[in-house]
Amino acid sequence: MKRYGNLSGASGVDAYQVGDDRIGVRFRSGDVYWYTKAGIGAKHLTALKRLALQGQGLATYISTHPDVKDRYESKEPDD
Repeated sequence: MKRYGNLSGASGVDAYQVGDDRIGVRFRSGDVYWYTKAGIGAKHLTALKRLALQGQGLATYISTHPDVKDRYESKEPDD
């Protein structure tokens, strides 16, 4: 996983991993949530990838979009 930029300094996101059709988001709790194109749609997946690379707004986007928030494919503890 790549460390999240956290430009605001207050994000709950710690790291992320981008794949072709998915993104993994590790929160400070240590849990990794995997969001997929099939689960949240191409538009939202593209937005998550963009925000992850920018280092700002990722946690806010996830928490404020009902089509994303609870539509992760899987959740797992980080290694």
